[in-house]
Amino acid sequence: MLEQPFQNKDLVLKVSSNYDPKRFDPNKYEAFLDALCGDREYQKEAIRATLRYFLGGEYKSLKELADENYNQNPKLQEKYSSFEDFLAHLQLPDKLSCSLDHATATGKSYVMYGIARIMLADGAIDQVLVLCPSNTIEEGLTEKFRSLSADRTLKDLLPTDSKVANPRIINASNTIQKGDICIENIHATYSNTKSAIEDSLVGKGERTLVLNDEAHHLMSPSSNTALKKWKEFLLDPKYGFKFIVNVSGTCYIGNDYFTDVIHRFSLRDSIEKKFIKSIRYVAEDSSGSEGEKFQKIYDNHIENKTVKYRKVKPITILVTKNIAACKRLTDKLIDFLAKKENISKEQAAKKVLIVTSASEHKDNIPILRSVDDKDNPIEWITSVSMLSEGWDVKNVFQIVPHEERAFNSKLLIAQVLGRGLRVPEVYKGNQPVVTVFNHDKWSKKIKHLVDEVLELEKRVYSYPVMKKEDYNFDLYNIDYKRNEEEVEYPQKDPYELLKNGYINYSSQAEKVEKNTIYARAVSGEQDIKKTLIELKMYSIEEVAHDVFNRLFIYDQEAGTSYREQFPKDKIAEIIKTSLERISDKTGKLSEANRNQTLAAFSVIRRKGAKSLRLSIEDKELIKISTRKIGKNSLGVGSLRRYSTVFYDDYSLSLGEAADRKLLKELEEDESLPKSALIKVENKYNFKTPLNLVLVSYEPERRFILGLTDKQTAKEIDAWIKSLDVGFYSIEYSWRKGEHPKQGSFNPDFFIKKGNDIVVVEIKMDNDVSDENRAKLRYAREHFAKVNELQQEQKYYFKFLSPGSFDLFFEALRNGAYKDFKSELERKLEE
Repeated sequence: MLEQPFQNKDLVLKVSSNYDPKRFDPNKYEAFLDALCGDREYQKEAIRATLRYFLGGEYKSLKELADENYNQNPKLQEKYSSFEDFLAHLQLPDKLSCSLDHATATGKSYVMYGIARIMLADGAIDQVLVLCPSNTIEEGLTEKFRSLSADRTLKDLLPTDSKVANPRIINASNTIQKGDICIENIHATYSNTKSAIEDSLVGKGERTLVLNDEAHHLMSPSSNTALKKWKEFLLDPKYGFKFIVNVSGTCYIGNDYFTDVIHRFSLRDSIEKKFIKSIRYVAEDSSGSEGEKFQKIYDNHIENKTVKYRKVKPITILVTKNIAACKRLTDKLIDFLAKKENISKEQAAKKVLIVTSASEHKDNIPILRSVDDKDNPIEWITSVSMLSEGWDVKNVFQIVPHEERAFNSKLLIAQVLGRGLRVPEVYKGNQPVVTVFNHDKWSKKIKHLVDEVLELEKRVYSYPVMKKEDYNFDLYNIDYKRNEEEVEYPQKDPYELLKNGYINYSSQAEKVEKNTIYARAVSGEQDIKKTLIELKMYSIEEVAHDVFNRLFIYDQEAGTSYREQFPKDKIAEIIKTSLERISDKTGKLSEANRNQTLAAFSVIRRKGAKSLRLSIEDKELIKISTRKIGKNSLGVGSLRRYSTVFYDDYSLSLGEAADRKLLKELEEDESLPKSALIKVENKYNFKTPLNLVLVSYEPERRFILGLTDKQTAKEIDAWIKSLDVGFYSIEYSWRKGEHPKQGSFNPDFFIKKGNDIVVVEIKMDNDVSDENRAKLRYAREHFAKVNELQQEQKYYFKFLSPGSFDLFFEALRNGAYKDFKSELERKLEE
């Protein structure tokens, strides 16, 4: 699989610029927006887009907006195989719901306030409910909204006929009245919590705007039971909410971008505009022990404090995966500071603030408000990865993700980075840098995630171009209407049970010494303790008896006579012979070898394999041109790890200018491994309609080297490497254990040789599985149908692995490809 072929900006839903002026006139709010947002045009654009979506008369639900975008956006069609697939990924499709993706420290609260104020002024709603995941955020939003509502200029710039000119800012301890903006922690919505939300809003959802702050908690609540109720509240029919806006600076569910974003202002946008700090993080580090890393982190901190940012009091934040880890890290940090600065532990502890959701740390959260003050002694903050919202600490200049799990998804990366991006007032106009001191052992794993969050990674694109030789060709596929049916494939041959007269056992012992490593929680000291473990053993007689009883029961159920074929003494003799082969004279079997014995005798009970198959009810031939294949891409960073670009002289002269320029830069990059770029020196041997070809693993690379070999190239007309999704798909089904599974796959290569099309699926050697057997069976049936339904082309499907490449290319050159069968394909037929 290639890394993220879609940029987030390509997945943003566009709201139509059309609006019905009889329903809504956005122009009369422009003066208000200018005063509210100043020169931050992205805030105005977000507010305008949301209002057109809600009030312009073009949409009744998110589903309608999604449908319009799916039909107009090829990227969405490429990512989701059908509109139904896209629809299944929408969180609230039947509501007028949407998300706004605005990076931390870019003024999300202004956007929320602007939408609320205009919706109230226009009379589209009677009240606003703002929900957030914590008391800290609730307090911050309340303070901000009250400050804005107190601004007389904003009130005066609203139209004179506004239905609500100056809303009251309250929380749910008050009854929510017409014209109110109620800001509440999500926990106040729950039925067992005493608040005014239920009494005030039941039956009034159509006239209520709901603004969800830090909405990634709503979309991806993880294991937090309380947050899972957030979505349930929004969907509760007793309220009937209609207008819903989700706001977040981290619009990810793990690594997946939200599907309903209508406006975004990304971290990269914010960095380029210098609204937030720039970011640097560790790419390589020679530190060994934790103590060494603490020293480097401390050195960065002192440099920030005494040299780089001495106008303020710099803060370093250390992030852990959970509360227990955070407490341990805090203890270690205090110990380190005490020794490094030659102070007492009590004095060092005053410099460190631990912030978690644990009740014992509850009183620490309000301290965050004053941690930037120079007379506040705190210089170090330890916290848990998911507690990033609601902090308004501007003096953070170093962030330390202490464990990989605190920094291993786009959501976590965006959250962790968000903590240190605000710029202190004294450095406004400049662009300070926040350093992320991550562990170098996993820096390669997270680098592409960081790059994609920041949209910093360049991408190489593959797509059709018009070459003089024109290597494009047509393919035929079938549009199936299918029914599922279960089919039993009988055994071809009876099983030859234990024909060797022994069973393959593993070495065994009655007692074994095992090591356990213990670590001291505070000091980190380790010790190893050895324990002699007694293992459960079974006598030969016991195991022979168990096997015989199983055969006896099976004979009674199936009418067979295996117990006559294998009496107890014969079973015992087989077991004894098997033990002798591993030089074991104990006359006993370990648990593993007992299970191996039972498994060896269980083969007699196997029936013919069952599988689901899709029967064709109706069919229609479809012609597909290689000219229509979609774009494929990979991040430049992946070229340093495992991916390859195949190209020729055409690649440097055809295609988009930016892609040609990037390819030239890659050619000149001496730091790339040799495998990253492979140029086909003679363009006449690169018989593909694509500008270049991207591969992401070794077997594909070897196969293309074979295709572009001059001896092979002169014997074929053209070839194309297919996409993973969306170009030529074949459906199949199989049974995984007791569970039916369905899927589809795109064969890797199509090779044109005269009127013959050789279709190739590549796997690793010995990749023999029920799923691959199903792929082979369905592909053969599919191409047999294609051959029946048309006479222009003849299709030959081949399952290949690297061990058979040389033989295949020889067959391709000498014409024996039609009957060629690889070793892997033979095994899949068994």
